[in-house]
Amino acid sequence: MGRVVVDVMPKPEILDPQGKAVAGALPRLGFDQFVSVRQGKRFELEVEGDVTPEVLDAAQRAAETVLSNPVIEDVVRVADIEADAAATVESEGLA
Repeated sequence: MGRVVVDVMPKPEILDPQGKAVAGALPRLGFDQFVSVRQGKRFELEVEGDVTPEVLDAAQRAAETVLSNPVIEDVVRVADIEADAAATVESEGLA
């Protein structure tokens, strides 16, 4: 089974009250390194078999039409979660 991850974020011009609340709480909890927070959504879509380019295209279309509200949100990533994890491991020299 393969999995596709879809990340959706509010458009930059849209107010993000949840992100502002988290940004306000972080310094009070000792995390003063962060100056702003934007909160988005993450979807993991499981498919039979491998994640193919056709599956990624279908996930992109689903993300743009069902998983996000294109008026206020941007789809920022659609990726094969296994390939994404492998690329992260390689870039960090852990492979």
